[in-house]
Amino acid sequence: MSSITVLIRQPLLAGFGATLVLGLAACSASNDEPATSVVVPKAAESKMKQEALHEEVDANASYSAQPSVVAGAMEARKAMPQNMPMIAPAAPLADSAAFGYQDVYREQYQKIESSPVQAVAQQPVSTFSIDVDTGAYANVRRFLNDGSLPPKDAVRLEELVNYFPYAYPKPDGDVPFSVATELATTPWNPETRLLRVAIKAADLSAAELPPANLVFLVDVSGSMDRREGLPMVQSTLKLLVDQLRPQDRVALVTYAGNASVVLESTAGSEKAKIRAAIDQLTAGGSTAGESGIQLAYQEAQKGMLKGGINRILLATDGDFNVGISDFETLKQLAADKRKTGVSLTTLGFGTDNYNEQLMEQLADAGDGNYAYIDNLREARKVLVDQLSSTLAVVAKDVKIQVEFNPAEVSEYRLLGYENRALKREDFSNDKVDAGEIGAGHTVTALYEVVPVGAKGWLEPLRYAQAKEQGKAGEIAWLRLRYKAPEGGASKLVERPISKGEATPIAKASDDLRFAAAVAAFAQQLKDAKYTGNFGLADSAKLARGAKGEDPFGLRGEFVQLVELAQSLQTPQNVQVRAD
Repeated sequence: MSSITVLIRQPLLAGFGATLVLGLAACSASNDEPATSVVVPKAAESKMKQEALHEEVDANASYSAQPSVVAGAMEARKAMPQNMPMIAPAAPLADSAAFGYQDVYREQYQKIESSPVQAVAQQPVSTFSIDVDTGAYANVRRFLNDGSLPPKDAVRLEELVNYFPYAYPKPDGDVPFSVATELATTPWNPETRLLRVAIKAADLSAAELPPANLVFLVDVSGSMDRREGLPMVQSTLKLLVDQLRPQDRVALVTYAGNASVVLESTAGSEKAKIRAAIDQLTAGGSTAGESGIQLAYQEAQKGMLKGGINRILLATDGDFNVGISDFETLKQLAADKRKTGVSLTTLGFGTDNYNEQLMEQLADAGDGNYAYIDNLREARKVLVDQLSSTLAVVAKDVKIQVEFNPAEVSEYRLLGYENRALKREDFSNDKVDAGEIGAGHTVTALYEVVPVGAKGWLEPLRYAQAKEQGKAGEIAWLRLRYKAPEGGASKLVERPISKGEATPIAKASDDLRFAAAVAAFAQQLKDAKYTGNFGLADSAKLARGAKGEDPFGLRGEFVQLVELAQSLQTPQNVQVRAD
């Protein structure tokens, strides 16, 4: 038996062999080529040994700038295939490209300050645009599963709350969505009340969707050359291809150093042809994202379907570095192009160089929605389970305005929606853009309110002038404005929010209790300014008791993430990414 055969059949020797090769390579480099030196960190050397032993860890662990933690190691172990074929141990060392693209940590997030407390006497009206994005939740999950707490600016409370489906009443009549409210005691502050505004859009099955004219716009630059980059994009898009009907059409546009059309608009019945075009994509080069967006809109215009779904799905890490790459110009480009009737959905991929701010704001400006794809389960949720919500709009430019009654409420604060805030006069101005609601979407807005006479956050004013009191028995007046999917003048929906008795949180609906737990968790990840002594363990307990039926296991997964965050907050292993 040769020595090579012994190494192959005895994997315990592979680590020693890998270390020996590293040592010999270092000696050779010092003697022959002093101008080039390679420093192999212990973490990287350990990864090489693992690959020599035929174990593939979670790709994200290769790019983490922090030391590994127990939670991250467990997650990586889950991803290991159990039946990998035997290979020669030296192969991973011979080809450093096996690690894929690597980058220093430079993710970009929008700086967001939490909504301030408002005194009803001075500021009785709250106005904002709805938001159906869910990308922040999946991105936060990615950080926690990698063994680190997310940057504070990565946590957008409304996207965490709206990630989950809720059993809100279905709409009836001419309005394409229902509106319901619920009031309960706040779990983290016995002096305040939690007001929930719940919106449920009309459902459409995939078979009922109008014909779709889709353009897949795929980033194939060098930064996508890693497992959670282009390979994940390809698997994600093929899930959507499986859902296409004969009346649907798809074009494929790619960009790296320049943009090109890989597949002209093709009928959904030609699934093999579309899959083949996706499969042949390879990554490499710089990132001319702006030229790719321009070309994708051109292709979408060629196949424009009147009365149909006309949408671009942009799959990228957002790391544009060729052509127009500044944030405001790209955002304005998407805003201008939405006037053509083509909407833009962004699907975020990748780590370390991920530009989350651009992805979220491009979708907002392009009348689309934003999702972050951290695994194929999330891809299936967005493009299979919730396909109608992702593609079909039932109401556009949806705005919410709440006027609080000073006779019943002294102070309030809106939880989340900080980058969706509108001026009071924007509510009735149809030229001001707002968010869209897709078929079947649920939207939740939470206010923490202080009843008159209860202890609030603000000190009373000594010289405040007496105000005319509002109507007794109502805590607020709720208004919503929306447009039909095809546009036109906005329509108004309004109704009072009755005072009633606030339900103790323990007796509130499962949906309110769970949404409250998610909102508490989001605040705890950011600054916990208003949650007092209500900790992560309390959030987990509240969510655990409100899981309900949970058919997809999403609420159960949330409880696990809260518990994981709790373990990461201990002094021994706290891991926080730089903002």
